Amino acid sequence: MTRRIVAVSDFCDPQPSLESPLDMDAARGDWLAVTLPGPAAVEVVGGYLERLPLACVAAGLADTAEVWRFAGDDAARDIGGAAGLGGIVYRTLRADGPAPFRSVDALARIAVHGPPEILCVWGLGVEERILAACASSIRIYNSIDAPALRIPPEISRHVDLFLTGAEWQSDEIRARHPDALCLVLPIGPEFASDRTFFPTGATKDYDVVYVAATQPYKRHDLLLDALAPHHRALCVVGYGHMTGELQAEAMRRGLQVDWVGPVDHAGVNALMNRARVGVVCGVEDGAPAILTEYMLAGLPVLVNAGLVCGRQYIREDTGMIATEAEFPAALDRLIQTAGRYDPRSVVRSHWTWPHSVRRLAGAIEQAKARKRVDA
Repeated sequence: MTRRIVAVSDFCDPQPSLESPLDMDAARGDWLAVTLPGPAAVEVVGGYLERLPLACVAAGLADTAEVWRFAGDDAARDIGGAAGLGGIVYRTLRADGPAPFRSVDALARIAVHGPPEILCVWGLGVEERILAACASSIRIYNSIDAPALRIPPEISRHVDLFLTGAEWQSDEIRARHPDALCLVLPIGPEFASDRTFFPTGATKDYDVVYVAATQPYKRHDLLLDALAPHHRALCVVGYGHMTGELQAEAMRRGLQVDWVGPVDHAGVNALMNRARVGVVCGVEDGAPAILTEYMLAGLPVLVNAGLVCGRQYIREDTGMIATEAEFPAALDRLIQTAGRYDPRSVVRSHWTWPHSVRRLAGAIEQAKARKRVDA
């Protein structure tokens, strides 16, 4: 029997309507026509959604990997899936309501093809019925963002293993579920891929790069306050509604800031390589993957001292941590001393996926042992 790992993203586009839920019998019939892939060679590449499931396949914890995303109408539905980075299969399932997502489609898939060996649920989560239908799976949850839990207790009680970004998050989870199995192993920075992010030898024509969504919690204002007119900065934008506003503010201040994006992973790596240092300005952020992605591209990182998850990756050999008041002076120091750092070697020694998947495998074995005792 093929062992599968499924990572369920909280991405949903368009948002679901409550007016016409998918018919279970019809969904079962659709899934009967879908052939699931068998074991295949994988390469651990891509972003945070791909790297953990691919690492599990590469480490022998599963034979195949899938990412499930949701859509609010049938036009965007794609249960047949398409192979992507590293051989992972992407499927777009129909959601029947807002997050935590209800999905007859997901229930039908589990009923027809069985639950996966490992089910990873990220972010806003899925309905209780989906986790209950996967009672035999190792069910893993990670909030992705700063709140430790973004799912209600009736759902989180089904989780076998919680991955967190800091010890305070583990404490918050245990306050709700005292016997919860928690592991500080944020999926973004820990499952780093040195094949996706690496030095290219490009000319350093920017002093600083910030790769972040233009949303308030990413705190671009801290970067703009730290920049001097002689600095050259590059902001790589994935999504967000503040891009125009921030562009206008940078121009008003007479700052040299270029705005680019969205771009794919190769494009992000190429752009990061044009800068001397990377920055993370946010506070209420869940150990962003870009921390180790900057480092793998060879950039030391300046981090806001208020960042609630992820400061453990900033050491004297990977970058600096500064308060908001200290940020401008720290940015100048890091730009001037960037050549003294070798953060890529530090990440490869500690936080690339082979190191992290070994820790994950140990926690999965603990979860399996608990399930055997409870059976």
